[in-house]
Amino acid sequence: MAEIIRMPRLSDTMEEGNIVSWLKKVGDTVNPGDVLAEVETDKATMELESYNEGVLLYIGIESGPVPVDGIIAIIGEKGEDYASQLEDAEKQTSSKEEKEQTSSTEEKEEAPSSAESVPKEETTKQPIEKPDSSAPSVSPMSDHLKASPLAKSLAKEKGIDIHTVTGTGDGGRIVKKDIENYVPHQISTTKANSTEAQLLEEFNYGDVAVSQMRKAIAKRLGQSKFSSPHFYLTMEIIMDEAIAARKQINELAPPKISFNDLVVKASAAALRKNPKINASWHGDKITYHKDINIGVAVAVEDGLVVPVVHNTDTKSLSTINSEIKALAEKARSKKIQPAEMQGNTFTISNLGMFGIDEFTAIINPPDACILAVGGISQKAIVVDGEIIPASIMKVTLSCDHRIVDGATGAKFLQSFKSYLENPVRLLV
Repeated sequence: MAEIIRMPRLSDTMEEGNIVSWLKKVGDTVNPGDVLAEVETDKATMELESYNEGVLLYIGIESGPVPVDGIIAIIGEKGEDYASQLEDAEKQTSSKEEKEQTSSTEEKEEAPSSAESVPKEETTKQPIEKPDSSAPSVSPMSDHLKASPLAKSLAKEKGIDIHTVTGTGDGGRIVKKDIENYVPHQISTTKANSTEAQLLEEFNYGDVAVSQMRKAIAKRLGQSKFSSPHFYLTMEIIMDEAIAARKQINELAPPKISFNDLVVKASAAALRKNPKINASWHGDKITYHKDINIGVAVAVEDGLVVPVVHNTDTKSLSTINSEIKALAEKARSKKIQPAEMQGNTFTISNLGMFGIDEFTAIINPPDACILAVGGISQKAIVVDGEIIPASIMKVTLSCDHRIVDGATGAKFLQSFKSYLENPVRLLV
C-alpha cells in the first residue's frame, strides 16, 4: 500500500514549511535515507529524508509553502493506483482543519465582550495554477539553481558566482566539493573593479516574499515586545584587564579566544551567582533553571538564529569558542539542527564587531533577559581624581518585568562587570 508523506514539524515553532526544490522526481526509485527535497523552515533550510522504500508516485506541490501535516508526496509500488487513498487523506485533512476553525470560532464567541480586541494576523492562500499536461513540467521557481545549502553558503563566502559552477552531484546538483575545486575564468580588470556596482544591480528591489525564518522572527519578537513588559539597564565596563588577559591566553592557547567568548563565560558565571535571572515565563508559573544554556544570536542571510551553548558555566573558554564557531558556521550554511537552537535560558546579542557602541535588544522568549553588547572604545575616565585613558564597553540588559525587578537585574550586571574587570576569576 502506498505511503502518504506529509510535511513534518522540523522545529518546535514551525507552522509551515517552504519547499525549495525536489531532489527526486515522479518515477524515481526511493530508498530509506534518500533526500527527497529541500525544505525551508522558520530556522534553517533542511533536507527532507525518506523513511520509505519504493517509487515516488506523486508530488503535491513543486515549490512553495505547505502547512505542517500537509500532503507533499506519495511513495509506493510502480504503477500503483493511489487516487482513492489521496482523496481520503485530503478529506481527513480538510475535516481536521474545519474542526480547528470551528473550535477557534467557538473560543472567540465565548470570550467576554469587554475584553480588549487583538488584531489577528491575516493570511491569504494563493491559488495554485495547474500546469498544462502537454507542456513540460516547470517549477514556479524557474530560476532556482540545483545546489545544496552548504554549497550556496560557501560560494557566497568565497565570492563565487554559483551560476558559473558546474555541478557533479545527482542531476547536476552543485555540492560542496564543486565550490572547493572551482577554478574561476579569467575576467577583465574592469569587471573585477565593478563588483560593488554588480552587487547593487543584482539586489532584488521591490516586493519580496517573506521567508519562513523572517515570519518566525516577526511573530516571536512581536509577541515578546508587545506582551513582555521590557525595561533596560545599561552599564559601562572597563575592559583593560580583559584585554590583557585575552592577549596572554592567546599567546599560550592554540584557539584564539574572542571578546565574545569572555562575555559568554562571564555571563554564565554571573547567572550562576544570580539564579533569578536564569528563568523563563510560562504564564501561570516561572521556571528557575538549574542548567545554564546561553543562546548566542547569529546573523544569517535571511535574518537571525540563536544557537545554544548548553551548560555554559561548566565549559572552558576554548570549548565555548569552538562550539560557538561550529554552531555559527552551521547556522550560516543552513545546516543547523532544531535541537541546537532549543533550551536557551539566557541570550546574548553582540554588535560590537560592527562598531555599535550601545543598543537595546528584544527578549528572546521565554527567557527573562537578553544582554546587548556594544563595542570597546577608548575613553577618558576619572580615577582617584585623575583623568586616565580606559577601554570601555557598554552593555544593556533587557529584562521582562514579570520575572525580574530592577534590583535583581542590577545585581546581575554588577557580577558580570566584576568578572570582566577581574577576568582571572573566570579561570578559578
